[in-house]
Amino acid sequence: MRAQEVIKPRNCLSRPLRHLLLPVLCMMMLALPVTRILSADDNIQQVSAVASSTDDVGWPQFRGPDEQGHADTTELPLTWSETENVRWKTLVMGLGYSSPVVQGKRVWVTSTTDGRRSVRALCFDRDTGRLIVMSDELFDVTKSGRVLSRYGYASPTPLLDGDRLFVHFGAAGTACLKLDGTVVWQRVIPYYQHHGPATSPVLADGTLVILCDGFTQPYYDDHVQEGVDANQFVMGLDPDTGEIRWKTPRDSQHSYSTPLVIKVGGRTQVVCAGGNGVWGYDPNDGTELWYCKYTGFSVVPKPTAAHGMIFVCTGYDTASLFAIRDGATGDCSKTHIAWRSHRNIPLVSSPIVVGDYLYLVSDRGIATCYNVHTGKSVWSKRIEGTFAASPISSGDRIYFPSEEGITYVLRSGPNFEELARNPLDGKLATSPAAVGNCLFLRSEKYLYCIGNAEVTAASDRSPNN
Repeated sequence: MRAQEVIKPRNCLSRPLRHLLLPVLCMMMLALPVTRILSADDNIQQVSAVASSTDDVGWPQFRGPDEQGHADTTELPLTWSETENVRWKTLVMGLGYSSPVVQGKRVWVTSTTDGRRSVRALCFDRDTGRLIVMSDELFDVTKSGRVLSRYGYASPTPLLDGDRLFVHFGAAGTACLKLDGTVVWQRVIPYYQHHGPATSPVLADGTLVILCDGFTQPYYDDHVQEGVDANQFVMGLDPDTGEIRWKTPRDSQHSYSTPLVIKVGGRTQVVCAGGNGVWGYDPNDGTELWYCKYTGFSVVPKPTAAHGMIFVCTGYDTASLFAIRDGATGDCSKTHIAWRSHRNIPLVSSPIVVGDYLYLVSDRGIATCYNVHTGKSVWSKRIEGTFAASPISSGDRIYFPSEEGITYVLRSGPNFEELARNPLDGKLATSPAAVGNCLFLRSEKYLYCIGNAEVTAASDRSPNN
């Protein structure tokens, strides 16, 4: 069965005209397939009912339900290309590197539109790829200063929780939306985000936790942020109102990692990697529980945890991987480090643990497998390309998307075994989502639904028809 066709717009308008006409074109696209989806209440009830199905846990946040990249399915396709096992392929408006999140029949991403001025949330039908919700402008990002143009403002991944969607755009703002795209609350958290926003929000014991490891001053321009009272901090918000519950300053450096929520001894803690160290916090009041110091800055990979240890990549200039035994209090820099490694550690992609082995891929494409208990390198192999997306696992398969558009599928275990190389057009810098028998991949321009053709009733309609 062939993939859903996509109408590619021709670049026939001048830049000023494109900026003027983009809002009109956006509304026309929305009006064609659906008129903003039913009513808000009807939509929420429908999505919640579907999402509660026991065979569809969804992919509600960055790195999935367990925050560590493990898919609750063994039915994902092994091979695909632009002409094989693509159920649909849909053009995504604007620029964004947020990973897709999935709940019920909805797939959400964020994007920067209107000449990279506005940030919005976009929702696509999971079965057809149709654009069914586009929020109004949530924030004007020009009010929060320039960022690295390569990734822009829509890099943090949204968070789904029942009938709410939480989106974070760094210093530009944070918001809670209903599932019809209307705004519940908005809040601007001032800090100097240096290269731009990347950390995604997490929920821990009913608190929305935002990590803000900023710079000391403007970097790409002279824009002064009003209200900055700490360079680096972690913040807990009331998810119902957006009100600040607590704010804890950190002695860190600018970084972009997403917190990890774990339980140790029955107590929830939020693990926040940053410049020169990693900290554990109580999500109820922001109390610092423990910390481990290292040398590094601009940390991007999200920590992962398994077998009583927390695994942290330390960032630039020369990245290391630390395995830290959990259960510490206070400074555990000299007491709880189980092992460490300094070779071929990623600066961007996060590690993943499957069974007794930890896997990672460096930015330049060297995949490495460690014995999780001893830190011994079991194998290390160069795979072609550069890597920014974090891998996911499904059964005994691990999926590594590259910036060259090829997803490498390796078999987990003590021996290197490449199962497939799957090419798509365009750069893959966002982490995949996996639900049921489908894999959702976002390239620079398109959102893909990948699924085995023999179990698919694919639509041949364009999302704009």
